[in-house]
Amino acid sequence: MATDSDILRERLDRATAHLDPPYAVLDLTAFDANAAELATRSGGKPVRAASKSIRCRELTTRALRRPGWSGVMAFTLPEAIWLVRAGVTDDALVAYPTADRGALAELAADPALAAAVTLMVDSAEQLDLIDAVSPPGARPELRVCLDLDASWRPLRGRVHVGVRRSPVHSARAAGALAAAVTRRPGFRLVGLMSYEAQIAGLGDAPPGRAVLGTAIRIAQRGSYRELLARRSAAVAAVREHADLEFVNGGGTGSVAATSADPAVTEVTAGSGLYGPTLFDAYRAWRPTPAAFFACAVVRRPGPGLATVLGGGWIASGPAESTRLPRPWLPTGLRLIGTEGAGEVQTPLAGAAAATLRVGDRVWFRHAKAGELAEHVNELHLVEGDTVVATVPTYRGEGRAFL
Repeated sequence: MATDSDILRERLDRATAHLDPPYAVLDLTAFDANAAELATRSGGKPVRAASKSIRCRELTTRALRRPGWSGVMAFTLPEAIWLVRAGVTDDALVAYPTADRGALAELAADPALAAAVTLMVDSAEQLDLIDAVSPPGARPELRVCLDLDASWRPLRGRVHVGVRRSPVHSARAAGALAAAVTRRPGFRLVGLMSYEAQIAGLGDAPPGRAVLGTAIRIAQRGSYRELLARRSAAVAAVREHADLEFVNGGGTGSVAATSADPAVTEVTAGSGLYGPTLFDAYRAWRPTPAAFFACAVVRRPGPGLATVLGGGWIASGPAESTRLPRPWLPTGLRLIGTEGAGEVQTPLAGAAAATLRVGDRVWFRHAKAGELAEHVNELHLVEGDTVVATVPTYRGEGRAFL
């Protein structure tokens, strides 16, 4: 009897029989189901699309057309400007501070653009840079969002759980920066963001590592309780100086938990639309895998081995095995420890390797979502066993923002 994996492989093979690997596909049924589930998990609060995890204008637009989705979280200012000018959104929040003087000058020269883009800041020094590019009297008012660090620092700060982001950690620091922003002409404070990476971006059930999983869950529970109180206090402190339009938080791995925070008005998600392998390690919700890339078998170097051309599409982050792409279909394949996923060839072992012939496709899943799009010019959109459209990625449109 054919398994679900067998059916998926046959369906993808039939849909792309006319294509030569390497190429990438996006299963629209899985994409739409993931988008609907993320909106449901947000509990009625808007979901902002994280463009870094999509990197395809057509698919970002598709997500934004769905109920419950509103606005884009861009990863650079030039990208935000491009998305607004292209009509993808009129509400682009830049997730990270910028030092791109050319993009800042472009933003400051266009009142309509300035009304659609919100800049991220976590220090007055960043405001100084903006003023140096375009003095406040010579530009429209620029929208600003404060980045509140969401990391957990137990034991009086001797332990740091989370990523290294904003220096603004306490409610007092948030209030002080809010006061500084509102005193500066040419800026309007409209939002506050806090990204709890240690919850949203860290799987709590790493395969084969039960002890680590338990430790992660304990840390996440402690971090969540601490952040609930601190974020609420920070929002209150900032609201003493500005009437905030939004308080943003979370990511795919914490949509339900973050949206339950009364202080949060919207959540962000993106990776869950594609369902990369890093999210296989979550207990609360695992998105349906929607994005795949195919490589062709080009040789059989020995018994029980099959080698594909390419495959070394490594994800960012710590240099460890979780960042490697995973051979997914047919099931029963694995990377070889001494070679991993190679730039020009990737040998594969496992029970299924013996069944592969030269010319067969092997389907991989990327470890992270949007980074897949940096390796291909286009995504083939599949419904059932048919490619219904082919759309350009950022790379395919000649856009490399980072």
